[in-house]
Amino acid sequence: MIGTGTIVNVASIVAGSAVGIFAGSGIKEKYRETVIKGLALCVMMLGFQMALKGQHILLTIASIVVGSILGEACSLERHLHDFGLWLGNRFVQKDNGNSDQFAEGFLYASLLYCVGAMAIVGSIQDGMSGNPTTLYAKAMLDGLSGIIYAANMGTGVLFSAISVGIYQGIITILAGLIAPYVTPAVIAEISVSGGLMIIAIGFNMLELTSIRVGNMVPGLFAAGILAHFLL
Repeated sequence: MIGTGTIVNVASIVAGSAVGIFAGSGIKEKYRETVIKGLALCVMMLGFQMALKGQHILLTIASIVVGSILGEACSLERHLHDFGLWLGNRFVQKDNGNSDQFAEGFLYASLLYCVGAMAIVGSIQDGMSGNPTTLYAKAMLDGLSGIIYAANMGTGVLFSAISVGIYQGIITILAGLIAPYVTPAVIAEISVSGGLMIIAIGFNMLELTSIRVGNMVPGLFAAGILAHFLL
């Protein structure tokens, strides 16, 4: 069973994004731009809070390097972008929407909502003990930020709920199976790698860089595996 936490999280993203889409034209560009930059700074702050808790820098370096190599070899971000384009072409009318913008919104929001300790820890808690509290808190944050993201980036943000549902749903379902391996040390190292990726997302949102964060996502799994065997 997926779990109520993920269901509420998905619903909050859909609801927040819908509000942003319909209110988008009524929000002046200067407000949207400033708020999205402010959210980018908040995203970076969250990333720094997570990353600075790391105690094993060599393990983190190895996780990011291995994960990035795997992601680049699989062209993970390109596949995510292509999936976003496919959704855009399928659900956005060409005379009223922009498929590239759709894909960008889908990619950014999917990464932001999926890469993080709250998504992983909350899904495990919901699956193992039926406690969705962490995911409820995440749902509130995602829903509020979804209003601004959707107003700025469009319909693609709404469809990122699909990524969240699949990602968190799988973790929740498999939580019972992976429970013996999910020690505090494993969660901590996953959080550190996730924090670095969130910082990179923040830089991209500020348009200071164009880091292919999607290709770094395997680093989360690399961090968990290395932490399990080395710590």
